[in-house]
Amino acid sequence: MELKRVVVTGIGAITPLGNSAEETWKNLVDGVSGAGPITHFDASLFKTQFACEVKNFNAGDYIDRKEARKMDLYTQYALAAAKMAVEDSAMDMETVNKNRIGVVFGVGIGGIHTFEEETANYALHGKELGPKYNPFFIPKMIADIASGHISIMYGFHGPNYTTTSACASSTNALADAFNLIRLGKADVIVSGGAEAAIWPAGVGGFNAMKALSTRNDDPTRASRPFSASRDGFIMGEGAGCLILEELEHAKARGAKIYAEMVGAGMSADAHHITASHPEGLGAKLVMQNALEDAGMQPDEIDYINVHGTSTHVGDISEAKAIKDVFGDHAYRLNISSTKSMTGHLLGAAGAVEAMASVLAVQNDIVPPTINHEEDDKDEEIDYKLNFTFNQAQKRPVRAALSNTFGFGGHNACVIFKKYAE
Repeated sequence: MELKRVVVTGIGAITPLGNSAEETWKNLVDGVSGAGPITHFDASLFKTQFACEVKNFNAGDYIDRKEARKMDLYTQYALAAAKMAVEDSAMDMETVNKNRIGVVFGVGIGGIHTFEEETANYALHGKELGPKYNPFFIPKMIADIASGHISIMYGFHGPNYTTTSACASSTNALADAFNLIRLGKADVIVSGGAEAAIWPAGVGGFNAMKALSTRNDDPTRASRPFSASRDGFIMGEGAGCLILEELEHAKARGAKIYAEMVGAGMSADAHHITASHPEGLGAKLVMQNALEDAGMQPDEIDYINVHGTSTHVGDISEAKAIKDVFGDHAYRLNISSTKSMTGHLLGAAGAVEAMASVLAVQNDIVPPTINHEEDDKDEEIDYKLNFTFNQAQKRPVRAALSNTFGFGGHNACVIFKKYAE
C-alpha cells in the first residue's frame, strides 16, 4: 500500500525554559539555562540540590481548577502542552471527525509525586488510623492517564494509549503516531510526552545511581555535554506536544505546516540496564533504521539533536555512532544537545527535542550546546565534529534527526524535513 504523508501542524510546550513553544524556542536559541536550586521540596540533604524546574506554572490557566486537583503535576503539564498544540493547529472542533483523531503520549515514570505522598502518608499514619488513601490516588498516579485526559478534554475517539520506554518514551510515541497516520488508521494524532519527577524519590533514586551532576555551586553550568568535566545530567520536567496530521487532511483545512515527519527508527542496545553500549551499536542501528524508513541518505541530514545527556559513556558512544553512520558527512552537519539548557526531561525529552528539531528546520537555526570551554576537551571525543558549542548557528536545515535513548537499552529516533509539495 502507498503510505500517507505526515506533517506537523501544531506545537505546544511547558518546559524549564518557558511555558510555551515560542518562549522555549527563543531561550534555546539564546543559549539560556533552565537550571536552578530545587524549589519543589527541601533538597538540602541530597547530593544534588538543583534541577531544571518549570517556572510560574498555573494549572488553572489551562484546566478547570477543580479537575486539576485530581491530577498529578505531570498530567497537568501534558494537558497544558496539548491544549496549546491543539489551539496552534487551528482545527475546527465543530467540523473535524473526532473518531479519526487519537492521542499517543509518552511517559517515563508517571505520577511519582502522588505515589510518594500517598505511601508516605500511610507509613506515617496507617498503623494508627488505618489505610486512608485518596480516591484519586490510582488515576493520578498511573502513567497512561495523561493521554486519557487529553482525549476526554476534546472528545477524541481515535487510538489512545501511552508509550513507556524510559527516556525514549515520547519519541516512541511520535513514531507510533506517525505510523498510525501513514497507515491510514487516523487523520490526526496528538502526540508528545510529559514528566514531573523532581521530587525526593526521583532525585534520590538518580543520585543513588550516580547519574546526576552534583555541581551544586554552579547549576546553570552543570549540564555540559561532550566536555571532559561533565559529571552527569540535570533532571528536568515539563511536556511537549506535536500535532501530527495526514497531509491531505491538513491541506484540505488550510492548516499551516511546520515540517514533514518522514522517518522513525527503533532499536535496542541489548547491553546493560542503564549504560549505553560503549561503541554506540544501538545508537548506530537506530539512526540507520530511521534513515532507511525515511528513504534518505546520510548526507541529506543537516542537524542532529542528540541524546547528549552529559554523562561520560553516553556522550562518547553517541559521538562514535554518528561518525559510523554519517562518515565524512558527520563533519559537515551540526550536532547539539538542547539538554544542556532544558535538563533531561526523561519521558518528555523526546517530544521537546523533536519540537526543537522541527523549529530548527523551519527557521534554519541550530540551537547550541552550552557550557563548553575551549580547554575542557575529552580525548575520547572527536572535536572536529561541529557540536554547535555555546552559540546558535544559522544555516540551511533541510532535515533534522532527533535521538533519544532510555534505560533498558531502548533507542528511538525521528526525522523531520522541510515540507515541499
